[in-house]
Amino acid sequence: MPLKAPRKQSVSMGRGARKRDEDSGTEVGEGADEWTQSKATVRPPDQLDLTDAELKEEFTRILTANNPHAPQNIVRYSFKEGTYKPIGFVNQLAVHFSQVGNLIPKDSDEGRRQHYRDEMVAGPQESARVVLSDAGNLDEDEEPKEPAIEAESQIDMAIAEVAEKVAEEELMTHKQPKDRKLTNQFNFSDRASQTLNHPLRDRECQMEPPPRTNFSATANQWEIYDAYVEELKKQEKIKEKEKTKTPVAKKTGKLAMRKLTSMESQSDDITKVSQAAKIVERMVNQNTYDDVAQDFKYYEDAADEYRDQEGTLLPLWKFQNDKAKRLAVTALCWNSKYNDLFAVGHGSYDFMKQSRGMLLLYSLKNPSFPEYIFSSDSGIMCLDIHVDHPYLVVVGHYDGNVAVYNLKKPHSQPSFRSSAKSGKHTDPVWQVKWQKDDMDHNLNFFSVSSDGRIVSWTLVKSELVHTDVIKLKVEGSTTEVSEGLELHTVGCGTAFDFHKEIDYMFLVGTEEGKIYKCSKSYSSQFLDTYDAHNMAVDAVTWNPYHTKVFMSCSSDWTVKIWDHTIKTPMFIYDLNSAVGDVSWAPYSSTVFAAVTTDGKAHVFDLAINKYEAICNQPVVAKKKNKITHVQFNPIYPIIIVGDDRGHITCLKLSPNLRKMPKEKKGQEVQKGPAVEITKLDKLLNLVREVKTKT
Repeated sequence: MPLKAPRKQSVSMGRGARKRDEDSGTEVGEGADEWTQSKATVRPPDQLDLTDAELKEEFTRILTANNPHAPQNIVRYSFKEGTYKPIGFVNQLAVHFSQVGNLIPKDSDEGRRQHYRDEMVAGPQESARVVLSDAGNLDEDEEPKEPAIEAESQIDMAIAEVAEKVAEEELMTHKQPKDRKLTNQFNFSDRASQTLNHPLRDRECQMEPPPRTNFSATANQWEIYDAYVEELKKQEKIKEKEKTKTPVAKKTGKLAMRKLTSMESQSDDITKVSQAAKIVERMVNQNTYDDVAQDFKYYEDAADEYRDQEGTLLPLWKFQNDKAKRLAVTALCWNSKYNDLFAVGHGSYDFMKQSRGMLLLYSLKNPSFPEYIFSSDSGIMCLDIHVDHPYLVVVGHYDGNVAVYNLKKPHSQPSFRSSAKSGKHTDPVWQVKWQKDDMDHNLNFFSVSSDGRIVSWTLVKSELVHTDVIKLKVEGSTTEVSEGLELHTVGCGTAFDFHKEIDYMFLVGTEEGKIYKCSKSYSSQFLDTYDAHNMAVDAVTWNPYHTKVFMSCSSDWTVKIWDHTIKTPMFIYDLNSAVGDVSWAPYSSTVFAAVTTDGKAHVFDLAINKYEAICNQPVVAKKKNKITHVQFNPIYPIIIVGDDRGHITCLKLSPNLRKMPKEKKGQEVQKGPAVEITKLDKLLNLVREVKTKT
């Protein structure tokens, strides 16, 4: 009965639907439902009316892998061709979705480890569940023998037994330790310790901006055309003038034009930028050698406090130039006005291998490249810089010539140069020295050579005028020839130095080992003669403070200190090698330095130790290198040393090598030349007393 009611409802619903279909004008068969009816097409009002031919027409579309949004007209600038060139290859890849997964294959090592670890964790829990189910579940046929309390106690006992069994199994079988979970290398964050970070400091410097000017101009075709027309007119005028000139005038005009064009090209390219380029080069070098500059300015050897009156030399800069690679350093001289500038003469002491020479001027501000470079056909053996005119440098050559270079003039040729006509030396010039101007205020200098002549040279207008001051003769070597003629053996001069206060007096060292005290007024007589050394005298120099004291060195390994009123030396030092050069310190009357051919520099302070040097230190890289010259800087506590490989090394004196008198409580420290003179006098008086007793 309950199933018949819905059938009536369905019949009535079918009739109602049939009536609606009849009203709408559609014929539907009896017993048909709504879902069997055909769907009527609905036409939108804006649809196009197309013919059959148009409907049958086919439109083909080709699917490609190209990205429709990729740009097709990208261009890049070609520096080779100087134009913009289109790029042929365009990247068509378009990424719509990307995700980084963390799935691990089961067959991999890490997958096996995770599976084993999961089994180890799940093993004890499964065994406990099995025992509990056995104890708690009873068969349906069996009846509970005891009350519920007894069942609960049985469950507790079963759990305890399972726990004991698991513990015994763990003790019996060594349980493998759990593997540490590996961190994901793509999404890994480590624990960080929170520490206090110090605030960063910004070092800033303030400077004046360089001057700037804005230049703007527009060049069009008419301006370019006008410029070309003006240039053509100028050329035509020059051609017309040349036609009217004589042949001699044409030659002179051509030479003048060449000079003008060369000067213009140089001025356009170099001189406008040279000053700025030099400053930038010095800045770059200061950054490159910053640690050396810091040592030069601030470093003091703290170990001197623990040394017993001994000092050290700290190497600073090393100066060398490729053009003077195989030439020895034959002369060194500091500039009197610019304390960072010094001149280096390059030549050769090997008389079988004489070649070219070079004059280089270096600055401590730019150790990588010289400030001035002058080359010569003959080796330079000596040089000197004028005190009042620091741009004038006089040099002596191996071929006997002397020359004066002017640093203000850019060309490399000397401003003054001697010749065979103007009385040049016939042997190498070993030393040159500037002297005070003559009565007519002309610059003059002296030179000494192996030909035995000491010559005074005066700069008159554009030439050198020479005057022979004295001719050296070896005493006791005269030989009589027939007809009453006498032959004198010529003394070969190697070094000389003029007195600091007495203008006319000077000392001359010779190859025979003698030192002559001479006067400018006497050309044929010596004021005194000293039997100084057994070999050639390499250097003679007056003390800068004490007017009676001078020093000499020789290849016989000795350095001797003299009082010019006494014919025997006051101090003698044997340095176990040929002594190339000596130099007094400008800050003390008792400090001097000497260099030997075994590559060592020796610094003495007579006030501290009268018997031996307070510093003996090798200052060249190789033992084969021979040190040839040494010079103290007039202001800074540094010395420069030159060797026979063309290298110049700058060294800083440690505090023990430049000790000044200590301050006493309640007393002012006396300074000045008088203090230095008395300090040296005390030492000389001790020696004089000993000599008078003996």
